[in-house]
Amino acid sequence: MVELTWERKYDKLGAKSAPISLALPFQTIETLNESSQQRQKSIESFLTGRGQTEWRNRLIWGDKKYVLPSLLPEFARSIDLIYIDPPFDTGADFSYRVEVPDHQVETTTFTKLPSIIEQKAYRDTWGVGLTHLDSYLHWFCETAVLLEKLLKPTGTLYVHLDWHVASYAKVVLDEIFGRDNFRNEIIWYYTNKLGTGGNTFDKHHDNLFVYVKGEHWTHNPLYRPVKLRKPQPVTKKVKGQRLWLRDKEGKRVYEMGRPETKLGDVWDVPYINPMASERVGYETQKPEKLLEYIISASSNENDLILDCFVGSGTTALVAERLKRRWIACDLSRFAIHTTRKRLLSLEEVKPFIIQNLGKYERQAWQSAEFGQEAGVRVKSYTDFILRLYSAQPLQGYKWLHGKKGNRLVYVGSVDSPVSPTDVGQIVAEFKRSIGTGKEAPRTNGVDVLGWDFAFELNELAKQQAAQANVNVRFMLIPREVLDPKAVEQGDIHFYELASLDAVMKTSGKKISVSIKDFVIPQDYVPADIQKEIKHWSQWIDYWAIDWNYKSDTFHNEWQEFRTREKPKLLTTSTKTYDEYGEYQVVVKVIDILGNDTTKMLTVKV
Repeated sequence: MVELTWERKYDKLGAKSAPISLALPFQTIETLNESSQQRQKSIESFLTGRGQTEWRNRLIWGDKKYVLPSLLPEFARSIDLIYIDPPFDTGADFSYRVEVPDHQVETTTFTKLPSIIEQKAYRDTWGVGLTHLDSYLHWFCETAVLLEKLLKPTGTLYVHLDWHVASYAKVVLDEIFGRDNFRNEIIWYYTNKLGTGGNTFDKHHDNLFVYVKGEHWTHNPLYRPVKLRKPQPVTKKVKGQRLWLRDKEGKRVYEMGRPETKLGDVWDVPYINPMASERVGYETQKPEKLLEYIISASSNENDLILDCFVGSGTTALVAERLKRRWIACDLSRFAIHTTRKRLLSLEEVKPFIIQNLGKYERQAWQSAEFGQEAGVRVKSYTDFILRLYSAQPLQGYKWLHGKKGNRLVYVGSVDSPVSPTDVGQIVAEFKRSIGTGKEAPRTNGVDVLGWDFAFELNELAKQQAAQANVNVRFMLIPREVLDPKAVEQGDIHFYELASLDAVMKTSGKKISVSIKDFVIPQDYVPADIQKEIKHWSQWIDYWAIDWNYKSDTFHNEWQEFRTREKPKLLTTSTKTYDEYGEYQVVVKVIDILGNDTTKMLTVKV
């Protein structure tokens, strides 16, 4: 068999390079559409050690190179159908249209370019210059190896590509899955997409390669209706012969039927019209009909489906509609948010969860980068973050780690969110240190850097610090810190947390929650778009409330979000409790770029 080789396929000893195999625990950060009864059952199962008793579909935010190996312990040889639509064209694969709803009249839109980490992932995938194809093939091969391990022996894989790399990817897939397990090359044919122009034939199709793993797999034939131009005579079978069906007067019976014809390997499915109701703003969004064909043909009800490049969420949406179980992953926050909204738009969507690898990925990174010895590891990590923040290390302090300009700096742990207690300790050490020693603070400003922040932190901790005459600013440590290439290229930017002002009113057992203000870090949005914002509510795309937060995970017991049909956003919600008591209420806001901000409120009814 002819072998395709590329740079990094083999190591220096001649062995094939293997993808990352580190399996990390997933963290559930949100549970959606779960009833109070289901929630209580889940809590009881956890407390008694029985674990999750009922399947939950999973929407995972993270890089597939970490997500896929982390799925293996639970799902090796368990996935019935895998569909992937990986990047195969240009950087536009990570771009999307963002709508900024006008406060009074109309909507402004702009194209959100890839985030730094998405751009980096794209650069790693495609490379530059002569290494362009080698980089892609190495990346694609590592992905295919992991997918092969996840696919059930009776499962099916669909790989969606186009002319850019299809011929090369086919050879890679033959090597991993075996040439004999290649079942079909399906042509997705569309005529309603603009051609390429110039001196070549217009390109009106994509390629879908279909592979299996063994002698048996699911295959349900597909049929499409055929329109008839005139009535056709109806026949019936009598003693093995096909006879005309006649009425009482002996005349042939005609009807305008819609007989079906079996679908072959060319699927004529129109590209999504820009004005179509299913269009959500992704340039690479695929039609729901295309995924209906794939899922209907190669899976049955309750089968498990995986898409690790879910993008706009079409696979999860169609799988949910067709009563399949699903796992959907993506690197983009906006993709996760878009998928969440599309799923919640379904009338009878089953409960599902949103997960990431969170602190476990950071812990693995910290140990790999800075060693196993705890004291050295934490010190090296802290100095590394300070250097990226352009701050100078300080000596002799426990809670004040560095100095940048006239502000002091605290670096949060990789293991836990920054809490109000932490801020209290920072403020206390700051107050004790004023005027004592060579490096004593000469300012009242402290920047608190963290990976995660407690729900109530932004307002509550700032108020506590302000009472002590300390100006605290909370800055998010970006995920790009984990990647050496991003660090090397200087692609690290720290952004201030958004600020949410939500208030409550009570009357007996009834409570109302209203959003009064929302301030987003201006660095997130182009300057010309900032000028379009006339009212704070334009920043908000979605918000949800957990009326009875129990320190388990956020449950969206109520949500409100914008759609093309309903661009206006309610900013008040009400709830009537069944019993008097004290409740923790958590409000989650997601801005127009997919970033979330949370706030906790305590209420007595």
